[in-house]
Amino acid sequence: MAKTPDEKQFSRRDFLKTTGVATGGIIGGSLLGGLVGFNLDGSSSEEASTSEDTASEETGSGQQQTGGINDNSRVFFSNDTDFDTVSAAMERIFPESESGPGAIELGCAYYLDGQLTGQYGFNSKEYMQGPFAEGLPTQGYQSNLNRRDYFMLGINKLNEEANSRHDANFADLEDGQMDEILTDFESGDVDFGVPAKTATSSYFFTMLRSATIEGAYADPVYRGNRGMAGWKMKKFPGHQMSYIQYIEDDEFHEIEPEPVFGMSH
Repeated sequence: MAKTPDEKQFSRRDFLKTTGVATGGIIGGSLLGGLVGFNLDGSSSEEASTSEDTASEETGSGQQQTGGINDNSRVFFSNDTDFDTVSAAMERIFPESESGPGAIELGCAYYLDGQLTGQYGFNSKEYMQGPFAEGLPTQGYQSNLNRRDYFMLGINKLNEEANSRHDANFADLEDGQMDEILTDFESGDVDFGVPAKTATSSYFFTMLRSATIEGAYADPVYRGNRGMAGWKMKKFPGHQMSYIQYIEDDEFHEIEPEPVFGMSH
């Protein structure tokens, strides 16, 4: 017996129509993308989007996420002293100025926090077996410590130097006092208490400076460059889908930056 229209929730014609839409959209996405708006139970895509919007609103303000990690959570630095130390050091390397925010407001320490938890922190893509020597600058990373350990050694040494010179933790020092210690780190004048081929204060400063700059200018998905302020200072447009509308224009266009996933924080 033939089925009534109400009983035909997903007919052959519906299927062909839906997959036809999908086929036309393969260049811009995937086959699955053409099926998103069609629910097998006959409900409309508007109902699904309404429920998603409600769930998004219930998340609450201040809970913006990037890559599934809350912006203000920490996954590597387990105590406030270590995190405050690296935040303060980064701020002296990339301070707030009339041009825009500094490392703290940009979230550079949160960027580093995430990086030290991943392949960068574990040196998982690098050869880490001996023998270890004092390599040339062109020979790259030469320590037997992974970067997680190297950073913690440097952070602890920043506080040791601060307490030795000024009887306070690094983050509690005045700007000039922090700059003095960081200058000595950069020049290699601070003894790490380990063989030079294992770790030096100058190489720690190099890594810290690189991480600071990366955190200021990387895509916000990596938890730095908050509000894309680093890009805005440089007038960098980020990840635009296309520039075709500007190709034949002779005038200069200031384009609002766009992150890789179309989200800002």
